[in-house]
Amino acid sequence: MFLLENKLEGRLERMAADLRARHNIPLSVRLWTGRSFAFGDAPTVTISVPRARSLGYLVSPDLMKLGEAYVEGHIDVEGRLNDIFRVGAMFARSAADAPASPHRLAGIRRMVRHTRHRDRKAIQYHYDVSNDFYRLFLDDRMIYSCAYFGEDADSLERAQERKLDHILTKMQVRPGDRLLDIGCGWGALVMRAVQKFGATALGITLSENQHALAKERIAAAGIADRCEVRLQDYRDVEGSFDRISSVGMFEHVGLKNLGTYFSKMRSLLAPGGTVMNHGITSSDPDSREVGMGVGEFIDRYVFPDGELPHISLVLREMAAAGFEVTDVESLRRHYARTCAMWADNLERSKVQAMALVGDRRYRIWSVYLSGCAHAFANNWINLYQVLACADGGVGANPLPMTRDYMYATQAG
Repeated sequence: MFLLENKLEGRLERMAADLRARHNIPLSVRLWTGRSFAFGDAPTVTISVPRARSLGYLVSPDLMKLGEAYVEGHIDVEGRLNDIFRVGAMFARSAADAPASPHRLAGIRRMVRHTRHRDRKAIQYHYDVSNDFYRLFLDDRMIYSCAYFGEDADSLERAQERKLDHILTKMQVRPGDRLLDIGCGWGALVMRAVQKFGATALGITLSENQHALAKERIAAAGIADRCEVRLQDYRDVEGSFDRISSVGMFEHVGLKNLGTYFSKMRSLLAPGGTVMNHGITSSDPDSREVGMGVGEFIDRYVFPDGELPHISLVLREMAAAGFEVTDVESLRRHYARTCAMWADNLERSKVQAMALVGDRRYRIWSVYLSGCAHAFANNWINLYQVLACADGGVGANPLPMTRDYMYATQAG
């Protein structure tokens, strides 16, 4: 065992010298013995290795190994959250001589069997952590999806309000419209649709925590006669709706189920209606997950069974389901800023977060949020809003001829 420890320590020392010369990574590693190795000048992140058996995570690193080591307490990490993932990614990529291009970072293409029971369990694992926990890093409305920044000075609250209005304006929600929001979160969009746009709204979610708080908020706002949230699978919804939105939900649908998902939306859409799908997509044309262990980490610790399609697959499946796609907008840079703000908020609330959900869960979410900020900023993943209507031939498209209407009003 002693010889193995010496061998791993020597290998780490040689790695540090090599990577310092070639890449100048702002990282230092401090061992339980008191020795430390610098991988570059002016380190902003320090990894503390408390015991010899933890060295194995560092000598041939990928982001799954580094994330697992941090989450499970095999290493400790010092530094700002939004620096930790960036430096970790530099370390893993440089050690493996991997390319920076997101398309060449792609790993496997998973095809998970998504049943109602399995999807419900996956949603509850991620969202039913604690409403109080999510309050620590989200905005006042608890909107857990990409914000929309109209100005550099926008606060998170302002940018999330802009996002709600941007979606509802794009879809042309009007007084009296029947809106369905698939994956409604804590109810912010359906409440905005009723209170500002005059719609009648139904939201559905599989999260018991979201459902309970959304109902409470709707009742407190005095709009329960026009706004409802149900604990329901999208496959079980019946009725006819003028507007259908899905925000940050279709990542849980699965690649094999995209046809079912979009066909269900099409069957629920009334004549002259519009739909909006707002969701994270892969930057890999073949819809493979991000490589370097990122996809494996997210599936194990954060979003079980999540699968990201490339935008080309989204558009193909929407067309096959009977939709005419009328507008596609990338919000990738908006989501990078959103996730960075969430990570900063969580970091400022570290003590409260750990008291609510424990050290391990805090570490998972800190890696996840800072990792998403980095992934969006570097185009490893993207976020698209896709607006569509029924593909019904001449005269069926109900939208204006230009996009001017989308920006005619501001959130207020």
